[in-house]
Amino acid sequence: MLVYQATKREFMDDVEADAIADHITAAFERKVHRASHAEVRSWRNSMQYMYRVLNTPALPDGCGVAIEFSVPYTSSRIDFLLTGRQGGTREAAVIVELKQWEALEALPSKDGVVRTFVGGAHRETAHPSYQAWSYARMIEDYNEAVRQAEIELVPCAYLHNYRESPVHDPLRDPAYLEYLERAPAFCDGDALKLRDFICRHITHADDGQVLYHIENGKLRPSKSLQDALSGMLAGNDEFVMIDDQKVISEEAIALALEARRTGEKHVMIVRGGPGTGKSVVAVNLLVRLTAEEMTAQYVSKNSAPRNVYSTLLRGKHKATYIKNLFRGPGKFHEHTGDPFDALVVDEAHRLNEKSGLYGNEGENQIKEIIAASRFSVFFIDESQRVTIKDIGTVSDIHAHAKAAGAHTHEAELRSQFRCNGSEGYLTWLDDVLGIRHAGEDVADLDYDFRVFDDPNDLHAAIEERNRAANKARVVAGYCWEWPTGAGRSNPNHHDVVISEHGYARSWNLTSTNTWAIDVGSVDQVGCIHTCQGLEFDYVGVIVGDDMRFQDGRVVTDHTKRAKTDAALNGIKKLAKTDPARATRIADELIRNTYRVLMTRGMKGCYVFCTDPALGEYLRSRVPQADYASAPSASPLAAEDPMEG
Repeated sequence: MLVYQATKREFMDDVEADAIADHITAAFERKVHRASHAEVRSWRNSMQYMYRVLNTPALPDGCGVAIEFSVPYTSSRIDFLLTGRQGGTREAAVIVELKQWEALEALPSKDGVVRTFVGGAHRETAHPSYQAWSYARMIEDYNEAVRQAEIELVPCAYLHNYRESPVHDPLRDPAYLEYLERAPAFCDGDALKLRDFICRHITHADDGQVLYHIENGKLRPSKSLQDALSGMLAGNDEFVMIDDQKVISEEAIALALEARRTGEKHVMIVRGGPGTGKSVVAVNLLVRLTAEEMTAQYVSKNSAPRNVYSTLLRGKHKATYIKNLFRGPGKFHEHTGDPFDALVVDEAHRLNEKSGLYGNEGENQIKEIIAASRFSVFFIDESQRVTIKDIGTVSDIHAHAKAAGAHTHEAELRSQFRCNGSEGYLTWLDDVLGIRHAGEDVADLDYDFRVFDDPNDLHAAIEERNRAANKARVVAGYCWEWPTGAGRSNPNHHDVVISEHGYARSWNLTSTNTWAIDVGSVDQVGCIHTCQGLEFDYVGVIVGDDMRFQDGRVVTDHTKRAKTDAALNGIKKLAKTDPARATRIADELIRNTYRVLMTRGMKGCYVFCTDPALGEYLRSRVPQADYASAPSASPLAAEDPMEG
């Protein structure tokens, strides 16, 4: 997505007319969200500097200019893009990462990370050259037009307020040499140097052709963690960590090394909503820590991702090696001897108090994990707690870390890497589900969200999506019974039955632990336990009777959940002694469940509601309803916006 697009001449005219910030702001608020004062101020300031850089006849007026260009499959945006041709034939695009910084501190012990004053405080952030290079790498990886047309992407950084020291400047510390060579950094007084750099790569106008290729080029499927896992463990660079992912990854590595060196405990808490890359960073950390010859394990309460990861690695690594990498949290109360160097805890919100089949073993899983390791990192999203037994909270981790005498550190993943990189979709979803008020209208979901009036149509659409790569699944709220017995492995045994629509499908079969990747499982319906912690290209969600639209708002009803649903075990008992608390807890868990289900799709989410009023409400709330299916329309009949 391009926020501002123009020729060089049009851009220069907008700056000269003092209209550039207004034009960017109007487009930004129309396509993204309300612009902050800081964002508007930075556009007003930085574009003046870019005007001076481009103010030369050596750069033709017909070159293309793009401002705030979205990096594929992420919520990150490139500050400034100039396009043209080199030598009249080779297409090129210069990526300029703009910074208002006036000073920074080098952090040689952390790869590609510096400290500077940003966002009202001194923070660690990616080195500008690393940032520019990583954005270029993401475009090269995922934009087929860039690869096929062999468009040369040339990244650089421009710190126009930064006065460089003539001796040992931290920006150019030897630790950053690799990234400075990939993406040169220009500072205050370097406008002519930056101009010369651009002119070496762009000599002729392209009349908007390069921007057209980049903006409209078909995107290659993004890598899922499932796809990339084997390569990561083999040491391949499967994922480029960008923005806060990079900073948090390097901080975790540094803390683990410090804990090993000193013997003191360190605990790191990493907050992050759906699609912020928690699992990618977690597995990347596992690989990095193992490479540092540390004893490290990936810990997840949810067995679904562990089963999928183990299956994908089978035959490529010894079974004992896999078993020692991925494990559940239920045995750390038995740990004796030397502590692990590091435990990487994914989905920490799913941790329980007690362990064991009957919940009568151990004391507290958070406490036991901290006790069993020198360094532990907890990736957590409290809004993804989905059962009454889920006790993982930030405050509890802090309390147990303090009791263990550990040093505690907090960080937050904010950038969006799922749901087409759309921060707007997550904000919108929290608002319409009544989880968190958006504070402002979301202008555009920038995501394929559709509401269906018939579950058969929804399932057919997901089956069509699945043909491409076996990466689409239908899931549902736990409102249909899950009977045990021989029928549980019989695909002809139907559990999820919506008789008024003639819809009948099986819950995911008990004959497999890897429903998310099994061929043929698209015929079935999954639940929260088979997909949390995993992702698909497209997800179809059947919202059951436990959520409806009534009296102008979304309400929940835990009495409509299946009796076989263990997620709310204990609610009835609690309701007898504290009905208000029981209602509040059940309401939170039901809303969280649908939030998790509706954020499993990388490219799209299709929804059917058993309550027609809820379906109509969701459809009415979709902004710029380009993606929302009309009640009688074939959902895939129109040209697919995700395929163009």
